[in-house]
Amino acid sequence: MLAIVKIAGQQFKVKAGDSLYVPHIEGKTGDSVEFSDVLLTSSGSDAVLGSKVVVTAEILNDLVKGEKVIAFKMKRRKGFRKKHGHRTQYTHLKVTAIA
Repeated sequence: MLAIVKIAGQQFKVKAGDSLYVPHIEGKTGDSVEFSDVLLTSSGSDAVLGSKVVVTAEILNDLVKGEKVIAFKMKRRKGFRKKHGHRTQYTHLKVTAIA
């Protein structure tokens, strides 16, 4: 069974047993979370839009940092340089069931 789920404002295509990184959500390692905002479910050739399905997942790692992103601004001949950077935080999930 395949489902398209909305998690933290982004859409993810998931199957039971999948492992994915989503934007940081509340919870600790080992916790179970449920996502009820399922946009589409599909089993075989049948596709159902907006069904009352719940996706259950387990948190494998509650805080994973992404790659560093650098924002650098400079104006030539003015001596203006500004450098900012950040690392986006993710949560590592494993989908346990689609029911």
